[in-house]
Amino acid sequence: MTVAAEVEAEIARLYHAEHWKVGTIAAQVGVHEDVVRRVLGLLKPRSRTERRERVPLTVTPFIDFINETLQKYPRLRSTRLWDMLKERGFTGSERSLRRFVATVRPAPQREAFLRLDPLCGEQAQIDWAHVGQVPVPGGGSRSLWLFLMVLSWSRATWGEFCFDTTVHSLLRSLVRAAGHFGGVTRQWLFDNPKIVVLERHGDAARFHPLLLDLSSTLHVQLRLCGPYRGNEKGRVERRIRFLRDRFLAGRHIYDIEQGNRELLVFLQQIAHQRRHPSFPQRQVGECLVEEKQRLLPLPDPMPQTDLVEPVLVDKTAFARFDTNLYSVPPDHVERTLTLVADDRSVRVLDGADVVAHHARSWGHRQKIEHPEHRAEILRRKRGAAPSAGRDRLRAVAPQIDILFERWVAAGRNVGSMTAQTSKLLDLYAADVFGKAIADVILRGTHDPGEVGVLCEKHRRAAERPVPIDVRLRDDIPDRDVIPHDLGGYDAKR
Repeated sequence: MTVAAEVEAEIARLYHAEHWKVGTIAAQVGVHEDVVRRVLGLLKPRSRTERRERVPLTVTPFIDFINETLQKYPRLRSTRLWDMLKERGFTGSERSLRRFVATVRPAPQREAFLRLDPLCGEQAQIDWAHVGQVPVPGGGSRSLWLFLMVLSWSRATWGEFCFDTTVHSLLRSLVRAAGHFGGVTRQWLFDNPKIVVLERHGDAARFHPLLLDLSSTLHVQLRLCGPYRGNEKGRVERRIRFLRDRFLAGRHIYDIEQGNRELLVFLQQIAHQRRHPSFPQRQVGECLVEEKQRLLPLPDPMPQTDLVEPVLVDKTAFARFDTNLYSVPPDHVERTLTLVADDRSVRVLDGADVVAHHARSWGHRQKIEHPEHRAEILRRKRGAAPSAGRDRLRAVAPQIDILFERWVAAGRNVGSMTAQTSKLLDLYAADVFGKAIADVILRGTHDPGEVGVLCEKHRRAAERPVPIDVRLRDDIPDRDVIPHDLGGYDAKR
């Protein structure tokens, strides 16, 4: 029981000055006798030995086993120990075991950490922080991660958001960080993730071969911090906490490009304008200018960090990568080509020639199709035009399947509706057509005539002329209209 300071002073006065007994003081002040003894220092806490004397009878036969197990695994939870004891005939409750374990568990040894002060340009600390889930185009969401590199001496920071936490993503971020700082430190200090170290036993570690190649090219030494050594990587961990409190708190990141733009501005205008913890008279940005002069120079050209792997093109002229399908020209069907990917683009190569180039999609199970690839298949297989026409519309407006469902429910001829809608796509181009389809779906209608009206509305808003020649068929031999003489009309009058 906790009492006010005035009550404690009164208890001390009555005991030492007036020589009252403990029971008399407790009765007059209105507290328990143990409170009086505690205030006067007469209540001695029971030692571990005294507490161990009150051992439940159900625990007594297992004391030696419990002590031996806790000596070997001092952090083992009481619930796991309870499961082990039940298999050995223990009949006591989990609560009684937990109370006993609290009295006999070995106390952790206090450890003094050495304060580390790296030299200027010597070390950079690297880590990741999970930010949350971000919606991606095409539906679904991806885990968003924040990569950070902190120069240990100046505390200067560079970071970027990424969806990918593979070794190729790490290589890209390291190269971009080096380019941002204009050089590299002599050491990179990591934690122990699998994309950095494949195996580790004590001080012996086997690093990822791709990371070793990059460090060899940049002449950087790879280092790992020890387990449970908070002092070795504290600079980057404190910076992660700082960004969570000052940058991420209350901020909605809806797009990875938007997040990276705002992060760069924040680091330059706020993080680097803070006072340096070791040099209060200087800012972090000022220390960065000095540290840049001590960084190792970068090679020219910079090492490539793209993911390169073989890929098989299927019968429908698509290559699969990261659950998504990317179109290629039909000449390469059922062939093994080379796929080159980074976080922004996906390229398909036939030898040294680029046969397809797409923006990378971070959605799940998406079909990314180039219109020219689909047009070439249609040209070669005219018989497949009806079904391929729907695929062509889907490539421009993926949500058009909703219109197909409405046409079927309304009893409309889907083939005829597809043909009319395809003519609108030819006339107004993909961007205007896509906006019109989105408006029709939003309104809950399905008439192709309304699609045409909305296409015309968006065309006028964009001030774009109508390409008249697309209305004429290729089989018309002469497109010029020759007017005839109208003089006969006046003669007949």
